[in-house]
Amino acid sequence: MPKHVKMMILESCPFCRQALEIAQTLVAENPEFAAVQIEVIEESREPEKIKGYDYWYVPTYFVDDVKIHEGVPSKEKVRQVFLAALEK
Repeated sequence: MPKHVKMMILESCPFCRQALEIAQTLVAENPEFAAVQIEVIEESREPEKIKGYDYWYVPTYFVDDVKIHEGVPSKEKVRQVFLAALEK
């Protein structure tokens, strides 16, 4: 079973939209990534869900509460999030 993934975003953030698009592309290219559920948290609407998480920039990904990526996304960085979630 994949590990829990949280993605902190801001609706107005172009890099967050880019990261979401990259994730869709990666799932299309790697069917095994479809097993990974990403909980997307819009930090300005759900501030209670981000309490205790240490980050400055969005998008930020946590896998089982371990920060995997923060800031400007790339296909390889988002791929690492999926791989971390699928690690045994």
